[in-house]
Amino acid sequence: MLATMFLAVMTVACVGPKTQNKEKAIGITQEQKVLPLLRNKAYNEALHIIVNNDEPKVISEFNLELNGDIAVIEKLQVFYAQEDSKKAPKELFGEVSSVGKLVSIAENRQLNKGENHFFVSLQLKENADVTKTVSVGCNSINQGDQVTKVSNAQAIKPLRLGIGLRQHGDDNVDTYRIPGLATTNNGTLIGVYDIRYNSGVDLQEDIDVGMNRSTDGGQTWEPMKIIMDMGEWGSLSDKENGIGDPAVLVDRSNNTIWVAAVWAHGHPGERNWWASKPGLSPKKTSQFVLVKSEDDGVTWSEPINITEQIKKPEWHLLLQGPGKGITMKDGTLVFPAQFKDKDEMPHSTIIWSKDNGQTWTIGTGAKDNTTEAQVIELNDGSLMLNMRDNRNRKDDSETNGRSVYITHDLGQTWVKHATSRTNVLQESTCQASIIKDEFVVNGKKQALVIFSNPNTKKGRHHMTIKVSLDDGETWPLENQLLLDAGKGRGYSCMSKIDDETIGILYEGSQADLTYQIVKIKDIIK
Repeated sequence: MLATMFLAVMTVACVGPKTQNKEKAIGITQEQKVLPLLRNKAYNEALHIIVNNDEPKVISEFNLELNGDIAVIEKLQVFYAQEDSKKAPKELFGEVSSVGKLVSIAENRQLNKGENHFFVSLQLKENADVTKTVSVGCNSINQGDQVTKVSNAQAIKPLRLGIGLRQHGDDNVDTYRIPGLATTNNGTLIGVYDIRYNSGVDLQEDIDVGMNRSTDGGQTWEPMKIIMDMGEWGSLSDKENGIGDPAVLVDRSNNTIWVAAVWAHGHPGERNWWASKPGLSPKKTSQFVLVKSEDDGVTWSEPINITEQIKKPEWHLLLQGPGKGITMKDGTLVFPAQFKDKDEMPHSTIIWSKDNGQTWTIGTGAKDNTTEAQVIELNDGSLMLNMRDNRNRKDDSETNGRSVYITHDLGQTWVKHATSRTNVLQESTCQASIIKDEFVVNGKKQALVIFSNPNTKKGRHHMTIKVSLDDGETWPLENQLLLDAGKGRGYSCMSKIDDETIGILYEGSQADLTYQIVKIKDIIK
């Protein structure tokens, strides 16, 4: 199934009219990878054309056809490469800035015998509406006076637009990771993430929590703001006071925005997952820290350390989600969390507050050997915890899948859900996102459960959104949407924008953090 989702491939017997010198026929393959076209990215691969020659020839023209919202295109470019590569090709074949439905790129290029690779890139306008889609296919190729037509161009599908909200090197930062996304009561989008200054490694390192804010559904974003930075606490450098893996939560009763993160102190050069030890003080164990905003994300509080409220001293580590938390119908605030017990066995759980974040209580472990989780409230008022299960590292059988447990008493006891560890929500041992809200479906409001992760058992690729119409009981294959077939780090977080739309912030193949806007009607077929 993944192979068919990944490429729209046309291998055709492309024989043009024979010329007097009896030139040999060529073979042409069009491949369309499902990748987001990013507004603030110079190179967006929209089509891969493979020209296979029996002998060296000169190619003189590509005849391309564009469909969809072509007004979003600033420039179309065709690049040449001798072989397929993960890196963007650097050798320009030709380009046009005035783009219509039919485009011809006329240049001369000596091709090698065998495979020659061409890549069509679409550069988008700065103000391109990222809800739009566009596609490009190749109708024919000219080699001298031989015109080779390419059939089945209708197999090319529209590609979705997006924004590279954070890209490698932005603001002189090496890597951005671990997205969280929430929508405030005012409709403002709050995106949070790790700012990993020096490299892509996890804590311990010089890491802060960054935030971007959008007041128009994610079409535009305010500049990055650092909202969690522990500085040089305890006379140690920033590199020994990293804070990250954020989760964001909006208190629906008063619009206070909470962000939780884990602060690591000391142990330079070590990974915090193993270096954090039993205890409660920063010198012994990692700290569970909150910040809050009471003005819709414009300003943020100083760090609020709640480690002593919720961590057992014998545990090696306690941290949040990452991703996001929820407000229950009765006003209870709930963050997903995870801890490593006295034997260093990880467990997913929740923390909750019934007094608008003044005090917090922690639940018991839902299941051993589970970590990064997300939580939703079901129709009956119970909580569903959807967890990363480390068993999936070695399991690609019918029991590969997310672990899913239910609690009716705020995490004091847990019951296994019917979808737990089944292929219905397969995973490759990665964080995922799950949200629940009301949306308009076929003209009527309906509660939907929406899930996103790399839809594969191995590797982190095929970032996909799935929808359940029955409170997470079933996940029909027809209600799935592939966003990015390429390889990425795979973490994601979604949020409702309006009754017809969600936003998703994810670690994709085209940027450290890709943001896209998705209509519910595009997922539910």
